[in-house]
Amino acid sequence: MDFPASGTTKKLTTTEQWRALFSTFSHIVLVANSDEVSVKELQAEYPRTALFVFFNKVYKVLDEQFSGRSLLISRAQPRGANIVYRQEVADVLKLFAPQEFLGIMNIRLAASERLNTSSDYLGTPTGHLDLTGFCADFYPQDKVPTSGFAIALWLVDQALPAEIVLAGFSAKRSEKWRVVAVHDWTFEQVFLRLFARVGKLTMHGGISTNSYNSLASRFPELPAAEISSTIAEVLSSRLSQTDAQVDKLISLTNVLRSIDEYLRRLKPKFLKKTKV
Repeated sequence: MDFPASGTTKKLTTTEQWRALFSTFSHIVLVANSDEVSVKELQAEYPRTALFVFFNKVYKVLDEQFSGRSLLISRAQPRGANIVYRQEVADVLKLFAPQEFLGIMNIRLAASERLNTSSDYLGTPTGHLDLTGFCADFYPQDKVPTSGFAIALWLVDQALPAEIVLAGFSAKRSEKWRVVAVHDWTFEQVFLRLFARVGKLTMHGGISTNSYNSLASRFPELPAAEISSTIAEVLSSRLSQTDAQVDKLISLTNVLRSIDEYLRRLKPKFLKKTKV
């Protein structure tokens, strides 16, 4: 089988074009920027017929050049992609082997997000996928979907022959990388795990057994709705207790936050990345 050559993403814009590209691979492995991902181990588990899809700031998971077939998804923002306006494109692209790198898929999920050109990515072959409104009918309205979540759902909708694998999609905070509050991580985890349980995609490493399912066999005299409402009651109580402790922490850190906001308004030069 002939696989797409490097730079194949150039000028791709339609769903049909992107579907044809993805259909040539046996596995589509979406690699989240997570501390839980070991790219070397991940690459060793899948055949050469797999495509590894990375997102934005890949230096979070790659510390050396990736040798497998790869594609970078770069999310549009109102100011353009963050790796563009932060001048990180060169830092990101050097982590892909040129002969195996298909190029960039620049996506947007809202009309306010501005797509970038190939020249913005230093001449790298770039295609675009406009998913404006793709998640609007079901995603929580006060939040915005992550790129990984949106692409995972879009790939499932394409009914590809390839197996879709999610690696590192845990939504866990780490000491190095924060979980951005603008996304609804809980909703996304529920959605993706349900997809995994019905076999529409695979979560690398599997998903843990749902211990709550065993409650139905322990309490056969109770309807499922009663068990679910009790679980919700306990979770609600624990969240309320957490909120109370968070409020205390906010009060204790008021001074620190004021200093932080003051420094951000000043935008000191040592926090800026200068052009070379």
